[in-house]
Amino acid sequence: MFEAAELGRKIAKEEFDRIAPALRTEMVEIQQNLRRADFPVILVFAGVDGAGKSESANLLNEWMDPRWIQTQVYGDPTREEIEKPEYWRYWRDLPPKGQFAIYLSAWYSRPVLDHVYGGTDRADLDATLDRINSFEKTLTDDGALVLKFWMHLSQPEQKKRLKKLERDPDQSWRVTKADWKNYKNYDRFIATAERTIMRTSTGDAPWMIVEGKDNRYRSLTVLSTIRDAVRKHLKHREAELKISAEMRKSRREAATGKGKADKAPTTVLNGQPSILDKLDMDQAVSRETYRTEIRKLRARLNALYRQSKAAGFSTLAVFEGWDAGGKGGTIRRMVSALDARDYRVLPFAAPTDEEAARHYLWRFWRHIPRAGRLTVFDRSWYGRVLVERVEHFASDEEWGRAYAEINDFEAQLVEHGSLLLKFWMNITKEEQEARFKNREVTPYKSWKLTDEDWRNREKWDEYELAVNEMVERTSTLIAPWTLVEGNDKRFARLKVVRTLCDRLQARLEG
Repeated sequence: MFEAAELGRKIAKEEFDRIAPALRTEMVEIQQNLRRADFPVILVFAGVDGAGKSESANLLNEWMDPRWIQTQVYGDPTREEIEKPEYWRYWRDLPPKGQFAIYLSAWYSRPVLDHVYGGTDRADLDATLDRINSFEKTLTDDGALVLKFWMHLSQPEQKKRLKKLERDPDQSWRVTKADWKNYKNYDRFIATAERTIMRTSTGDAPWMIVEGKDNRYRSLTVLSTIRDAVRKHLKHREAELKISAEMRKSRREAATGKGKADKAPTTVLNGQPSILDKLDMDQAVSRETYRTEIRKLRARLNALYRQSKAAGFSTLAVFEGWDAGGKGGTIRRMVSALDARDYRVLPFAAPTDEEAARHYLWRFWRHIPRAGRLTVFDRSWYGRVLVERVEHFASDEEWGRAYAEINDFEAQLVEHGSLLLKFWMNITKEEQEARFKNREVTPYKSWKLTDEDWRNREKWDEYELAVNEMVERTSTLIAPWTLVEGNDKRFARLKVVRTLCDRLQARLEG
């Protein structure tokens, strides 16, 4: 694989000086064109120490406007990063649409070095590479352009480069003991690199092997590759967006009666009962029973949570449900048993401009709690397969692939050691109407009711279909849904707090 890269390709200074001015102008132009686009460009640099990874990043920042380039370098994880899933720091640093991001020592560094030094076997390496493929596919499916450069040097050339850097007083700091250690393991490093590249060079996120012996050749190769790829992707995305906009307009017109629908609206599961139809919505508890039980459950929750904090695992509680389904009241009763310093309640509505400029999961990844903390999500990442699906804010392709993306996201949380609970707060359509009318005449509740709430009732069947599919496709062994019968608020609150206690206790007992 690396033989062709070791042919010693060179660019004469005269030729470089002839090509460089026009290429630099083109790089500036594509950066300005990208700023108006709906996707980011993610550049991953990996490879042999001394092969020009940092120099390439520096040149990009020099030739283009660094205000629109994020350069991310990763070393050993900080304490906060250790307390969160491995990919949290990469999600946290994702660039907004319209910008470049350069990643050095990123998600390929650890798996390659771990395997080189015997920390993992081939099966472990392959499993990690599969996770990387999934991560990159999530980004490219959302429109991102991902380009990966493996900067290569032969072992003799690497030795020359490291020695040269050591002799330069201004550059010697760049050569570390780890670099020389990697040099001594060159053959195993290259073998691991070959396997890594073969398993992760995909059509949407390809690797390019760049020979780093000649600085001018390396620079022109990297820059021209980026230029050509961005130009091509700009045209591709423009065509895609035009088609997507036309399809979305057609669906909205059909939904509002302005256009001619292809077929009659589908009833929930074609007349078959949904998962929600199987719930016993008449379950209730008396006020006296509630007062006794909630007092006991709060005490139990407080004790269990203090144990979980000492054990050092985080807890995430996701609340979804019908409008007026009782999420807010249930959350208040739940967290009242805890110390306010140990939890956060995060409500999510329509994304802000900052959030909309990134992958929809970004705004949730950034709020993953640290060890020993609880975060409550009032609405969550499931908006992609609920409101965004029903209201046509997301295309069929976007919400259709979200199930796999969500399952992978939740698997990373649980594999890291977090406890994840998901509650669907269910009420009947009749109960929702009664609660809406009550809100209208109750001054301290009227702010909760909007015209949109009434309008959403017209799409009850579509939402129920979406909920049914959501539960079927994302209720997994490691992250199951708890469906809460919520017509009686007291029953619902007891069930939620009891479920949280039971899950905490099971987690503590291993």
